[in-house]
Formats: sequence, C-alpha cells, structure tokens
Amino acid sequence: MTTTADDLDLDNPRILIIGYGRHGKDTVADLMRTHYGLTYRSSSEFANENVIFPALKDKYDYETPEACFEDRSNHRKEWYDLISEYCDMDPTRLGREIFEESDIYCGLRNKREFHAIRNAGIFDLCVWVDRSDHLPPEDESSNSLKQWMADYTIDNNGTQDDLIINVRSFMDNLLGRDTDTMTINTFTTPPQTHLTLVTD
Repeated sequence: MTTTADDLDLDNPRILIIGYGRHGKDTVADLMRTHYGLTYRSSSEFANENVIFPALKDKYDYETPEACFEDRSNHRKEWYDLISEYCDMDPTRLGREIFEESDIYCGLRNKREFHAIRNAGIFDLCVWVDRSDHLPPEDESSNSLKQWMADYTIDNNGTQDDLIINVRSFMDNLLGRDTDTMTINTFTTPPQTHLTLVTD
C-alpha cells in the first residue's frame, strides 16, 4: 500500500531507504536530513559500531571502527552474514534499534528483516534508490532485496541536479508542498557529498 502525507506522522516519520551498493542511498538520506530536518544514521555505521567491528577487528587487524567501516566494500558478504546473525532470533532487532534514534533507516539488505519490520509496522514507507543504468545489481549473497518491495523509487541515473530534483519532488509530494516554490539553487547536496563516491 502506498503511503501518502495523510498517512504519515510528520512529527515522527519513519522512512526506510534501500537499494544496491553505491546507488546513492546515503546521498538521498543526507538530502532528506539537510533540507527536511529528518534524523538519519547509516545502518552501516550503526552495525559497524555494534556488530561488525567487534567481530572483525582481530581478523583484519582493524585498529579503529573507522578503518573497519572504510574497508566494508571488500567484505560485503561478511557484513551481510554478521548482521543476519545479529538479527537471527529477532529479525526486527536492527530496524527497531535504528528507528529508536532516527527517522531514516538507510541500507537494509536482508529480505527476512525487511518483511519482519514491515509486518511489525516499524517503518511508514520504503524508498528504493536506483542507479542501474550505470552500476550493476549486488549479488544476493550481500543484498536479497528487490526494487518491487519498495513503495517508491527515486531515480539516480542522471546528474547530481537531477537527483536533487527527484528527491525534492518526492518529499514535497509526500508532505503536500508545492515543489515549484523551491529553486534548484536553494536545494543542494550536503557538503562533501559526491555521487560518484557513494559506497552504501
């Protein structure tokens, strides 16, 4: 069922952002945080601090959580498996913990966890970020989600300005605002955000 502004608690929205690696999920979440005041923390950062770094620091000689996080693209399957294990007894666990402190959960990759938190009503709507014209899909060993699972798709196959327009159109429609009242010059990507470098 598609969620509209009438259904959404605008004081406490819960948006799940999903998609394949490096397709721009974190960039979209950053735009929502910067321009619409939503709180956001990457699931990769949350899981790294609470699950991944403690499990992998000795195996790969990571000295800090930051070093583990920067190396995540080389060990996506291990990250996927460790998070799945963390949620094994309760597949809603990670989603609940992230939404307890944030409006946006960005980066869920496991379909079992997705269906569990959807059925439990833990998020209000789900957005898929797509850059498939430029980047391949992830292997199911590290991401078992599909585009059809989301309520909406934000297209990230164009330029940075195109993405800005698409995020703005999505959010303004959701919140019942007139997109034309905000110009491209006042709605920009957050500092130090570069679409070509997005890794989650």
